[in-house]
Amino acid sequence: MLKNIAALVAVAVVVVLGLAVMRPDTFQVERATTIKAPPEAVFASIQDFHRWSAWSPWEKKDPAMKRTHGGAASGKGAIYGWEGNGDVGTGSMEIVEATAPSHVTIRLDFTKPFEAHNVAEFTMTPTGEGTRVSWRMRGPSPFLAKVMNVFVDMDHMVGADFEAGLANLKAAAEG
Repeated sequence: MLKNIAALVAVAVVVVLGLAVMRPDTFQVERATTIKAPPEAVFASIQDFHRWSAWSPWEKKDPAMKRTHGGAASGKGAIYGWEGNGDVGTGSMEIVEATAPSHVTIRLDFTKPFEAHNVAEFTMTPTGEGTRVSWRMRGPSPFLAKVMNVFVDMDHMVGADFEAGLANLKAAAEG
């Protein structure tokens, strides 16, 4: 009986590791919405980390989160650091490119609950209805992340936060 259970566990481990090996070496998550506001107004809320408290989905997950601001006041060189609960972790962001009013690129570094180094990009495109805002994050997918992704899809997990953040940004910009 124990041999059968051990064999079953071994097969399950091999299957999970095999599935992990086949996963891509990078990931990308992207969501978009249209906001009834000019690109300049949306850009202002994104390129100023002081304004993220009005719309960032992670602000509500840990209102007691410790926040620090450094570098430039806004735009290229602005830095935002945080230390929070298990829902938000610990890390920092730096705006590495800000092209008004159409694009913001952010270097995103997590230290807890695990180390990760990603890039987040916001693109604002004028439309007849206002501004189409696209929020994209991309980065490497190391082997441990691939194993986790066998069970939890990164697009589904982070995509829900992006959707909530874009809805909050829309409400703030249109309000």
